[in-house]
Amino acid sequence: MDGTPTTTTMGPRKPVVLYPSPGMGHLVSMIELGKLFTARGLVITIVVIDPPNNTSATGPFLAGVSAANPSISFHRLPQVKLGESERPEMLTFQLARLSNPHLHDFLAGASPAILVVDFFCSAAMDVAAELGIPAYFFCTSGAQVLAYFMHLTVLHGKSTVSLREMGEELVHAPGIPSFPASHSIQPLMNRDGPAYKELLSVSAKLFGSQGIIVNTFRSLEPRAVDTIVAGLCTPPGLPTPPVYCIGPLIKSEEVGVKRGDECLAWLDTQPKASVVFLCFGSLGRFSAKQTREVAAGLEASGQRFLWVVRSPPGEDDPAKTKFEKPAEPDLDALLPEGFLDRTKGWGLVVKSWAPQRDVLAHDAVGCFVTHCGWNSVLESVMAGVPMLAWPLYAEQKMNKVFLEKEMRLAVAMEGYDKELVEAGEVAKKVRWVMDSEGGRALRERTLTAMRQANDALLEGGESEATLAGLVDAWVHA
Repeated sequence: MDGTPTTTTMGPRKPVVLYPSPGMGHLVSMIELGKLFTARGLVITIVVIDPPNNTSATGPFLAGVSAANPSISFHRLPQVKLGESERPEMLTFQLARLSNPHLHDFLAGASPAILVVDFFCSAAMDVAAELGIPAYFFCTSGAQVLAYFMHLTVLHGKSTVSLREMGEELVHAPGIPSFPASHSIQPLMNRDGPAYKELLSVSAKLFGSQGIIVNTFRSLEPRAVDTIVAGLCTPPGLPTPPVYCIGPLIKSEEVGVKRGDECLAWLDTQPKASVVFLCFGSLGRFSAKQTREVAAGLEASGQRFLWVVRSPPGEDDPAKTKFEKPAEPDLDALLPEGFLDRTKGWGLVVKSWAPQRDVLAHDAVGCFVTHCGWNSVLESVMAGVPMLAWPLYAEQKMNKVFLEKEMRLAVAMEGYDKELVEAGEVAKKVRWVMDSEGGRALRERTLTAMRQANDALLEGGESEATLAGLVDAWVHA
């Protein structure tokens, strides 16, 4: 955020402890939050829990963050052992719960002024309560997802039917567009499953916090924010915690040792707003058949493209591979024969990774085909690049509905919720965004959102003022 950092400190320099869940997207968001706090004179410690099969890939990155930000330190909790049969959606909840004794020991010694916990580390709220530490939630998703989760216990009480049995029946919650039950996040589909019970517990714990910090800005999601603040998402008899919209927070530098120079140098040779960028997050992977359909669609579209291709998912146990880095893709085996030669010059395929933030910020990029992860959405908004939505997992199908129906910053790739998105659809939608009147209107709305985002972060802007007020309240508590 712009503006002169304040230098006030909290009493005897007690730290503010941030507790992200594992997964680079959550870790990066929490680090960026920490940077905002240190710019206002706070001392930050970020507690890190390692997933099973951890490759220590975050080690060099965290060391770099510490070196560049002396007021941020990291504390790595001892690793815990999980049961062999844990499903992917349960991993983070179990990691956090099993880490509570280690977290208790650390917090008892550190005596922090404030604890900020990731949505998926809600088990830490019990430790905070025991030690008398004021605790806040940090929501790395948007306000509309938060509104849904705050209302979850009310929805649960209204029905005895699982979401998976409701199919395309609409789910209604205050402050958000109605969406098909099939578009809720996967762990909520079975109301008798352990993941559903965990998320129901998180929903209840939100109302025991001192407040909820959200990575959004009010003018992006005004209806959801106003509905939450008015208490319309809150179950009867519970207090509505204060909500602090301090975003958009996007990473200030790219994660990883690779710089992606090939991508950026190639974009330098392309006309302004002419390139379609396709990238689907750290966990987004397509079957070989779907990858070939995308290739055929891009070639048929005639549009310039930059495409990040990952290896197809294997047959491994998903619980063991959730946090593991996939193998590099074999492009010759995955892509149609001759595709790379035929598209040379106007298309570029890169393996596994690209510097997404820098790519989106490049003048040559005119469309972003995205999985609708919230970090990616905010990076696209900050760059003023219209989105073509292809949601895959987590809350992304909900985000797609919100982006399309409420924010009007994306159109959907038809078939995303079926077995296959066909090449003809890829070609049609890419051309629509890049060449049609509707696509131009979409681009104008996105540029308006970009200007609102930048205004929110300026000194005195809605997000900057919210952050300043929160920190001031902590300092003078």
